Formats: sequence, C-alpha cells, structure tokens
Amino acid sequence: MTADPRPLIGEPLALDLLNTRWIAGSAHDLLETADGLRTWLRSAGLAERCRADEATLAAVLRTRDALAAAIDPPHSTAALDEVLGHGRIRLRVEDRRPVEEVEVDDPAWLPGWLAARDYVDLLRRAADRVRACANPACVLHFFDVSKNGSRRWCSMAGCGNRAKANRHYARHRDDPTR
Repeated sequence: MTADPRPLIGEPLALDLLNTRWIAGSAHDLLETADGLRTWLRSAGLAERCRADEATLAAVLRTRDALAAAIDPPHSTAALDEVLGHGRIRLRVEDRRPVEEVEVDDPAWLPGWLAARDYVDLLRRAADRVRACANPACVLHFFDVSKNGSRRWCSMAGCGNRAKANRHYARHRDDPTR
C-alpha cells in the first residue's frame, strides 16, 4: 500500500482531486498511473466503492481538468457540466427517512462525478471560500473554514512560512540596521 505523498490532503473531495497535481521543487502528479489513482481513492475514502482501472483514471483526469477550468479564471463550466451529465441523484424514502442514491451511466465516472458534485455543494455552501493558495508558485486549492474567512495559504507550515521568511529577508536586506 502506497502512502499518499501529497503535501495537502483532507480537503473536500473536489479540491482533494485538484490537489493530486502539485509542485514541490518540481511538478508532481499522483494520477500518472492507476496505482496513483488507487492511492487517491483510498485517501478520499472511495476505495470500496470505485475501481482503480484505466477507464476510471481517464474519467477522473477529465474531471480534474474540468474542475481546474471551473475554479480558475475565466471560470469555464462547460466541461464540468459534461462530467455532471454522467450521473444523477435518485431520491427515495426508507423507514420514513429520505435517501439519496448516486446513479452514474458508467461505474468509471463515479469518483469523478462525486468530486464534481462536491464542487457544486461547495459553491452552494460558500463559493467565496474556495481558494487557491496565495503563493504564486503553488497550485494547491483549499476550502477556507477559518472563523473569519482569512486563510491565504494551503499550509502555514509550507507556503505561509516561506512568505513570512521572504518578507523578513526583504526587510533586512533593504535595511541592514534592523
């Protein structure tokens, strides 16, 4: 079993899928192979429900591209709408409780469809809290759950700390008496 090597995990499913591509000295992509897909499915809690085969990998990669197009300006949603077209929610009542069942036209689309639906739910919840890291060299995204909505970095230990160190260095470089 391969450990998840990504620097940021545990974000909502849509953003977690986007974060399967990251930069840490050089570009990395967890979804280069079906083995990486297996790692992501396990990390996302989908391993029991979804296959880690080439068809699923292709659908997940299309979904990741669609999410990137929807989140980053100019916010194109056509590809995301196409992904969402591969599934639906079927409602029913069981023991006097509402039950939602996901139906997809092909099992390969299940993890991608779930991620696309999650993005729609994030937009409904708080679209302004879906953010890209403020570090221009970082490609990671997060959902800001801070009380005042002021989170700027994918991680304070990584990008946030580097930004603080760079500001400190710049102050001392410009004024050596400090």
